[in-house]
Amino acid sequence: AYLHQLEEAEKRDHRKLGREMDLFHFQEEAPGSVFWHPKGWTLFQTLIAYMRRQQARAGYTEVNTPDMMEKHFWELSGHWENYGENMFTTVLPDERVFCCKPMNCPGHVQIYKNGLKSYRDLPLRIAEFGKVHRYEPSGALHGMLRVRHFTQDDAHIFLTEHQIMEECLKINDLLLSIYKDFGFENIVIKLSLRPEKRVGSDELWDKAEKALSDVLEEVKRRSNGQIKTEIQPGEGAFYGPKLVYVLRDAIGRDWQCGTTQVDFNLAGRLGAFYIDEKSEKKTPVMIHRAIFGSLERFTGILIENFAGHFPLWLAPLQVVVAPIVSDANDYAVEVAEKAKALGLRVETD
Repeated sequence: AYLHQLEEAEKRDHRKLGREMDLFHFQEEAPGSVFWHPKGWTLFQTLIAYMRRQQARAGYTEVNTPDMMEKHFWELSGHWENYGENMFTTVLPDERVFCCKPMNCPGHVQIYKNGLKSYRDLPLRIAEFGKVHRYEPSGALHGMLRVRHFTQDDAHIFLTEHQIMEECLKINDLLLSIYKDFGFENIVIKLSLRPEKRVGSDELWDKAEKALSDVLEEVKRRSNGQIKTEIQPGEGAFYGPKLVYVLRDAIGRDWQCGTTQVDFNLAGRLGAFYIDEKSEKKTPVMIHRAIFGSLERFTGILIENFAGHFPLWLAPLQVVVAPIVSDANDYAVEVAEKAKALGLRVETD
């Protein structure tokens, strides 16, 4: 079985199929970054359009935040101290140091802070297809599965402590329904606990871990034990514990994709608050949520899972009109134009 899996994996390698299907390529001059060709970009945009529809239905508002922000901002958030070695930086002629964002969360806090928020506004769901940059060692780069420049289907939910369970269960239902649309039904959910390098007090970590542990128990109960769960000590993010969703593909390999992270730290560090029912200032809890995770990585997983034979709705090229005799060429073009008018992705041959 293992040898068969290796053989299949070689056939399905997304780098090989990406070349054959003319989807994308890589170059030495931009290590860990994808050069998308028209068909590959169509596939990528189809995934984004699908996720945009799902998120809109689930009550998310889409935003966009800057790719570069001053180093001081990342010091306040805790990223510089805990994640600085993975960040790309540049010094401007006026000697100010700017960083390419490795995560979207601090930018989303700034949008939340723009205008006074009341407890009645919560939960507030902010989503972004945000480009992030992380310095992965060159030896760790692997096609689209491990890159330095990628797009996250990222979202942050600002909420009160007592809303955590309900919101995390909504996120869980959304994740599972989306994975099912792509044919992934064999899911393992892992609870990643506090790492050694982290921000915030042990008291806040205790609360966050207890909240996610309760969510995991409820998810397990609702699935009648069909969803497998695991505990991963020390694997949480530096600002909070997380649930990690692991998908099994067509040849039995596991891929870590979606995450739900409960964070009692970042909003307070960046000065975010809401006015509670007693007219007092309170710090909101943040949930960090990704479903595809990295869109580049998820695209690579899909190419390998389907071995390039995508379902019709996802295929970058859906129809080829190929006449048998040259006398029918004009009619083939006419058919192709009609199919395009219906929204299909068509070529003539």
